[in-house]
Amino acid sequence: LFLLPFHIFSQTQTVGLFHNESSSFEGYTLFSPNQNTYLIDNCGRLIHSWTSLYKPGSSVYLLEDGSLLRPCRIQSSIFTGGGSGGRLEKYAWDNTLLWSYNFSDSTYHQHHDIHPMDNGNILLLCWERLTRIEAINLGRDPNYLIDNELWTSYILEVEPVGFDSINIVWEWHLKDHLIQDFDSTKNNFGIVKDNPQLIDINFFSGSGKKDWMHCNSISYNPVLDEILISSRSMSEIYIIDHSTTTQQASSNIGGNHNKGGDIIFRWGNPEVYNRGLTNDKKFFGQHDASWIPEGFVDGGKIMVFNNGQSRGYSSVDIINPLKDINGNYLFNNDSTFMPNALDWTYIDSIPQNFYSSYISGSQRLENGNTLICDGAYGRFFEIDSQKNIVW
Repeated sequence: LFLLPFHIFSQTQTVGLFHNESSSFEGYTLFSPNQNTYLIDNCGRLIHSWTSLYKPGSSVYLLEDGSLLRPCRIQSSIFTGGGSGGRLEKYAWDNTLLWSYNFSDSTYHQHHDIHPMDNGNILLLCWERLTRIEAINLGRDPNYLIDNELWTSYILEVEPVGFDSINIVWEWHLKDHLIQDFDSTKNNFGIVKDNPQLIDINFFSGSGKKDWMHCNSISYNPVLDEILISSRSMSEIYIIDHSTTTQQASSNIGGNHNKGGDIIFRWGNPEVYNRGLTNDKKFFGQHDASWIPEGFVDGGKIMVFNNGQSRGYSSVDIINPLKDINGNYLFNNDSTFMPNALDWTYIDSIPQNFYSSYISGSQRLENGNTLICDGAYGRFFEIDSQKNIVW
């Protein structure tokens, strides 16, 4: 018999499983805090792990065949913003590296998030570098180019090929869908308020840094054939039509909505397109905007981890965008996109007790519960339909 001193048992627990009720969803949780990726069960036991030579790139996915798809952070002399990635790796269950590719050069760099598609392709969220001259030619006010360059959003759909190659299947560039009311000599000069399908290149929060919009998540809806991205700096989410060709995606015609690659829905901060004031803001530096899968509770709606930056507390919010019979997203009477209010929200009973000012995410589970990642504090918790913490 070996007895440990009593004071060992009386110490406050700081890591591991704290709480697990029978009403929690009986599943596995995947996370990647460093070069390692872990899969744990509801008892906090390690089920499996993978090891890479690289730190994580802010997201990780376990695929249906048991393989792991993981963005990685690599060094770049050009792109050094938060959420920087630049490389993708796919591992077999036994940790064999099946495929890898570096999505980074002097003009673009993958960051934050990806979305594995049912057809085996992958959607990537990237930065695209514009020089000072290129940005000015797109109507950027030179006074807002304190870094003498601008990074805009760029989406790639790629097909992995072999061990270390790709085919580019489709692409979309934000720079093709900008508007500004600063320089009347430029082709994209116009009235921002009258063009909600375009992004104002001169709207920003903060000091006009080069990582201008800081998009941080990408999600794909195969039923709608639409792509959803989230911009932390704008406190807005955007939907674009994926049914276009690459050529149509660079224009404002074509695709199911016949709007090319223009924005077909935006929500969270109407001030960005001059249709609201600061107090109309609903999102505050949000992350992880994604569609809830069809067949789940609230399937087809959009869930967002609303960090609450400057608000002082976080929430998990759900909105239900509405469409007309032709599939077009509807506007409110004030010409902002519907809905005019959240469909559902979770806030702690003492709001400030749940506050992660950066990273983080949320996921609706098959039994109707919601899994939440409080990223700033390294805490996962699950709530039931009555918003009780069950894990």
